[in-house]
Amino acid sequence: MKFRILTFIFGLLLLASCGEYNKVLKNPDLEVKYSYAKNYFALGKFSRSATLLEDVVPMFKGSVHAEESLYLLAQSYYGMRDYMTASQYFASYYNTYPKGEYTELARYYSAYGLYLDSPDPRLDQTQTYQSIKQFQDFMEYYPQSERKAEAEMVQFELQEKLALKDLMAVRLYYNLGNYVVGYPFPGGNYSSCVISATGALRTYPYSKYREEFMYYSIRAKYDMALESVKDKKSLRYRDVIDEYYTYINDFPDGLYVKQIVKIFENSQKQIEDKQFLEQ
Repeated sequence: MKFRILTFIFGLLLLASCGEYNKVLKNPDLEVKYSYAKNYFALGKFSRSATLLEDVVPMFKGSVHAEESLYLLAQSYYGMRDYMTASQYFASYYNTYPKGEYTELARYYSAYGLYLDSPDPRLDQTQTYQSIKQFQDFMEYYPQSERKAEAEMVQFELQEKLALKDLMAVRLYYNLGNYVVGYPFPGGNYSSCVISATGALRTYPYSKYREEFMYYSIRAKYDMALESVKDKKSLRYRDVIDEYYTYINDFPDGLYVKQIVKIFENSQKQIEDKQFLEQ
């Protein structure tokens, strides 16, 4: 019985709240709408604050409320977790008010919202690149900001996501091997594996995936050497050996040392056998 009474009371309060909100929506007084928008924002009712602010922000241009209302609109969408729309309004704010009261915060939250919206590494990473660029801009504009350390940490995390995406491509190229017929590049998927791994090592030199990039590059080069024509075998085995020394120097106790040492020994043997036959 008590539960039914409480449910009934809650329903009445909800109806009253909805009724009040609908009246405010129809109210032509911009000051009233803005006042309610700020109240709804403070209460965490971001959908309502955003709807009201969408009405008043265009009308407030050039007024004393223009700057604050635009920033609150961006924050309302941020609170709704609509980070793309929030980022657009944050950008509108800091482009309109480059020295505004909330410009530093707008730049930071625009970048951070895109970070929160950054998709799985298997998907398109446009938002990830945008977030990295905006964090770079933020740190250039505010090198002494108290948020700089967090911005650097998040930026590195985003770069690791891009590195992982590249690593997934490297793994795929290697696993495909020679399965794809008519591949347009000499060396087929192994060559693409090496090119992708080498590019990733240059782009992300401090990535936690560095060892694995090197591992797949060596394996792909070794497999290319195995399948090479006779005239190219020695050169490619020597390339594998050079890669081995780089790997061992960087990761003397690495995860793939046993496999890499075996590849190195086989490559050396292939070169020695060839030299013996040529004598």
